[in-house]
Amino acid sequence: MLILLSILTLVLAGFVKGAIGSGVPLIVVPIFTVLYDIQTAIVVLLVPNLLSNMLQVWRYRRHLLPLRFLIWFAVAGGVGVLLGTWALVSINEKLLSITVAVTMLAYLGLRVLRRDAELGHALANKLVIPAGLCGGVLQGAVGMSAPVSVAFLNFMRLERRVFIGSISTFFAAITVVQLPALLSVGLVTWPLAMASVAAFLVIWLAMPLGGRLGQYLARDVIDKVIMALLFLIAMRILLDALISSVNG
Repeated sequence: MLILLSILTLVLAGFVKGAIGSGVPLIVVPIFTVLYDIQTAIVVLLVPNLLSNMLQVWRYRRHLLPLRFLIWFAVAGGVGVLLGTWALVSINEKLLSITVAVTMLAYLGLRVLRRDAELGHALANKLVIPAGLCGGVLQGAVGMSAPVSVAFLNFMRLERRVFIGSISTFFAAITVVQLPALLSVGLVTWPLAMASVAAFLVIWLAMPLGGRLGQYLARDVIDKVIMALLFLIAMRILLDALISSVNG
């Protein structure tokens, strides 16, 4: 049953990735946190994160933010990943699970607020380092930088191709740092490495189907369905933590 639910989760993530260009960690991490634990979720996503984003960087290589901006964004993110990985192996697992849920709720809140918010390029240049650092910390600790990194670029109101190419550059860069960091703390095992490769194959095979689905369903409809799913999962994680605390 666990394997079946895991495959279905990865297929759903591939659908969403193919339909809207992002969203794999936001779906896989919380569900895998419920099914297994947060460390497993983060390690299994290493290969999908690295390869899928490298492919998108190549595809949108002519549609990127200025190189200086991306370098600062990625370097700060890499430093944040190291700090977050330390937190991953040092902080209580229950607290990390709660952090996953709170991070998801924060992301959903930002998705609602971003309709009216806009960040000018001059201010974005001043915030790029703290935004990258915070995004990297979240990536290292809970496997999801999107509540900061995706929201940050969304607020800049970038053209779709520039957004996808730039956020994929950030994701690929911090995953390159995350891999040796996780290896150094002993979280990457051969079974999980093989599971990560298998996860990439499932997501990669599901992406074209999601691309076709995206041609028939409006992006707003897909977004609302995914946001509702994420909200329910976040509530489930918080409820499990509350019950565990009461029983403990």
